[in-house]
Amino acid sequence: MPRSSRPNFLLFITDQHRADFLGCYGHPVLRTPHIDSIAKRGTVFDKFYVASPVCQPNRASLMTGRMPSVHDVRSNGIPLSMDAVTFVDLLRDAGYRTALIGKSHLQNFTPYDSIIKRGPPREGFHEPSSGLRQALRHDLADAKYEQETPAYWVAPNAHVQTPFYGFDHVTLVRAHGDEAGADYDRWLEARDPKAKNLLGPKNSLPHDYKVPQAYRTAIPEELYATAFLGDRACAYLDEAADDAPFFLMVSFPDPHHPFNPPGKYWDMYKPEQFPVPEAFQRNDWTPPALVANIINEREAGKANLTGMGTIGVSAREAQEARALTCGMIACVDDAIGAVLGALDRSGRREDTVVIFTSDHGDHLGDHRLMLKGAEQYQSIVRVPFIWTDPQAKAQPARTDALGSTMDIGLTVLDRARIEPASGVQAKSLLPVMDGSPVRDSVFIQYDHQASSAGTNVPARVHTLIDGRYRLSVFHGTGWGELYDLTNDPGEFDNLWDQPAHAGTRARMTEKLLLTEIEHVDRVPLPTRRA
Repeated sequence: MPRSSRPNFLLFITDQHRADFLGCYGHPVLRTPHIDSIAKRGTVFDKFYVASPVCQPNRASLMTGRMPSVHDVRSNGIPLSMDAVTFVDLLRDAGYRTALIGKSHLQNFTPYDSIIKRGPPREGFHEPSSGLRQALRHDLADAKYEQETPAYWVAPNAHVQTPFYGFDHVTLVRAHGDEAGADYDRWLEARDPKAKNLLGPKNSLPHDYKVPQAYRTAIPEELYATAFLGDRACAYLDEAADDAPFFLMVSFPDPHHPFNPPGKYWDMYKPEQFPVPEAFQRNDWTPPALVANIINEREAGKANLTGMGTIGVSAREAQEARALTCGMIACVDDAIGAVLGALDRSGRREDTVVIFTSDHGDHLGDHRLMLKGAEQYQSIVRVPFIWTDPQAKAQPARTDALGSTMDIGLTVLDRARIEPASGVQAKSLLPVMDGSPVRDSVFIQYDHQASSAGTNVPARVHTLIDGRYRLSVFHGTGWGELYDLTNDPGEFDNLWDQPAHAGTRARMTEKLLLTEIEHVDRVPLPTRRA
């Protein structure tokens, strides 16, 4: 069959799912046969990294092909402007049918007030009008940016207004665990009106796990949010007409915490199956300042155990988190298997590029930490990426070529033979499939409204990874990290202040500076010479 210039695309994305927690990435315990089946048909990237290790900025980079400092979703809590041109907009413009089933998180989905605020005016000074108080006019307070919040979905007829960042069909979940909300609530009500009484920690089943944010959901696996998304994706493929190519993103909110795999998945894996993470076995490791502060907060009883940010954990808690996470991933894997079955039934498997990735990882006990934050360890910045094109010539089964989340959209456009928008900073990974690397480094930006542990400085970290070394510079703290990922893959020996590695630090710092310049925005394009 000739290689189609306009194939379909099926993109699976999970949430808070590190690269090494898949069978095809070598996990010694977890079994993921359906995701592994995608890997067997295509290329597995072993050095694929996020543009930012948290949800909103990285998802916005995926959609725009631009870094957080440029698309302006620098941290969680900032909606992606609908003025941003996404790769899905361009697919839709070229005649693709576009659909999102699952988590978007391109907009805020909590009602909580922001941490960073404009201060009060100085005494005797005029305060500008509301539209002039920031250096850039915007409409982010408009109701169209509230479509993922709880209040928006109170109305019985609430639905996402389309096109939504280029998607002309959206079936949405707006949160995690069994309280995923939005369209899931209606689906659940239609199947079992009493099931809502099973949702959440207050209705959970008894268990003996001690790890924070673990609860045993009373919702059966067939009514859990993962099953809902698999069901809706299958329906989309079963009902799809075959006269136009499609782009379908199936976005699972698992295995993000809370740790609550449903039904048989709760005890599919046991904590004892997982070795104690290396950090608990080493006596020669001195945690860097940020990590030490986080561990100390937990030991002092001051850590926020119900939040989203990094916390310290015990060895046993790490094992429990890993077991429950694997149950959640197994549940997702089965849903993916069902969707792949629907793709086969549609008769379009040979015309469909299938892609798998995640938006960021989770420490899961590495370095005695859990969840994610300003730390730039491989456990949260390295994610899976699998690309399978049934019409491509023989592809490498694995590659150690560098890639970034923001490259995904441009690679899709390249394969569909659609020109990108000016200002896209990504690189197409199609040459990698033919054995030609396109990157000599990846750039990662982290920004947060809250202060880093032990400081009063809002977290801001920029990182460069060149394949061997990882350099991270922390704004406002004097902290820096340099790790040799070849000789120290666990990232325990910080070379930042070691004289023997001063040359490497200088070289990586210069490269980071050049990368910063490279990623200064180039749009809007000039309208005249002067």
